[in-house]
Amino acid sequence: MEVVVSAPGKVLITGGYLILERPNAGLVLSTTARFYAIVRPLYNEIKPESWAWAWTDVKVTSPQLSRESTYKLSLKNSTLQCTSSRQYAITASKVILVDESKKDKLQKLLLQGLDITILGANDFYSYRNEIEARRLPLTTDALASLPPFSSITFNSEAPNGVAAGERCKPEVAKTGLGSSAAMTTSVVAVLLHYLGVVSLLLSEKSLGHGNAANSDLDLVHIIAQSAHCVAQGKIGSGFDISAAVYGSQKYVRFSPAVLSSAQVTGEKHLLDVVTDILQAKWDHDKSQFSLPPLMTLLLGEPGTGGSSTPSMVGSVKQWQKSDPQKSQETWKRIASANSMLEEQLKNLSKLAVDYWDAYNHIISSCSRHAHGMWMQLVNDQYQELVIKSLIGARNAFLEIRLHMREMGKAAGVPIEPESQTRLLDATMNLDGVLLAGVPGAGGFDAVFAIILGEASNSVGKTWTSLDVLPLLVKEDPRGVSLESGDPRVKQVSAAVSGLRLV
Repeated sequence: MEVVVSAPGKVLITGGYLILERPNAGLVLSTTARFYAIVRPLYNEIKPESWAWAWTDVKVTSPQLSRESTYKLSLKNSTLQCTSSRQYAITASKVILVDESKKDKLQKLLLQGLDITILGANDFYSYRNEIEARRLPLTTDALASLPPFSSITFNSEAPNGVAAGERCKPEVAKTGLGSSAAMTTSVVAVLLHYLGVVSLLLSEKSLGHGNAANSDLDLVHIIAQSAHCVAQGKIGSGFDISAAVYGSQKYVRFSPAVLSSAQVTGEKHLLDVVTDILQAKWDHDKSQFSLPPLMTLLLGEPGTGGSSTPSMVGSVKQWQKSDPQKSQETWKRIASANSMLEEQLKNLSKLAVDYWDAYNHIISSCSRHAHGMWMQLVNDQYQELVIKSLIGARNAFLEIRLHMREMGKAAGVPIEPESQTRLLDATMNLDGVLLAGVPGAGGFDAVFAIILGEASNSVGKTWTSLDVLPLLVKEDPRGVSLESGDPRVKQVSAAVSGLRLV
């Protein structure tokens, strides 16, 4: 028996920094970049000594990192050689399953051992150096020519935002799509499904928020948030885990107190910790949100290196303490502009439903012109409504960028560095570009743009000419999903079918 589950990466288009404090909201898009977790029995039969000694083996393999580790799992108290998302998912399974027959099945599955394989889509990682080493152009075609789930190299240099001389461990060069959250969610979900705790639907049948029973998704969410908290050693806002579970959404964080038990695992039995977390009142808020029709998410890697989000967040928090009045005023302005952008995007989605012909025509026309020409393209009152919302969304986003830059300067962190500002301004002046910004906490990670109609190819070509690598990733509103098989097998099958067609 083999189970495969995937979870998406994310792009936070509004809510950077503000999302850390309730009740500020953020708009987060889930993406086509997905992490895959595969679990199967480690042994075909139960080893006799496992019954007697009440332990089993857990093997975890990451082919992209060329790493394989085996752990001993105590079936009595669910302790693993290291605290991880696997341990949390297994412990939660024991807490949740009360039916004796299900508990017996769980025990037998565990006694056969767990063989877990983890794979991340190429879009989570930077392959810019490899493309340049091959002397290929910085294009999506060059990225697409790389084998799926390519090997990952470590970057030994300190990322931007980390002070010179500050110690840092070698890290994988990433694009900022939330790889750790997507990985954690996929592993938690695959174990909960494999062990019979939740029932996920196949990805072909899932459409974002409806891909499983709400209670099942809520369980995956709670356990993934808990595991991620322990792995990171802090309680974050949780929007990346929420997006990995539920898909694209408007998100308001949970009260940090719900994860207080996860911060004292050394003082309490893990079963008690997980029980406390499952029984806590999770007060996060999520509502459905995705891009309006005929709009595309595009990401580009400028090649200026990644950023240290924890370091930047720490500096902003320090600024809040040192200048509470100014920081509060700035946050209010950003929150107001965030709300305005959300309102305009939702209005565009409604206009697409109510006046599709006018919406379709004007989006197609705007995709071939820069924003300064859009109002001149109007032929009737319905098209004018669409144009006004497009311009309203654009103006709101420009205000967000302005105040985020002000906050960065006041806090002494590069939320929108000058090099990114020049790139974003140039991008927003291209034909068919609605928005362009730095996602999440900002810095030197990949930039994003919201493109109208068919303008993505021309924007991608311009980025290439500006030494920016356009990524393959797009918005995909689906959250965590059950897959029909190993994605590597699917890739081989697709390649074979392509050769037969040729």
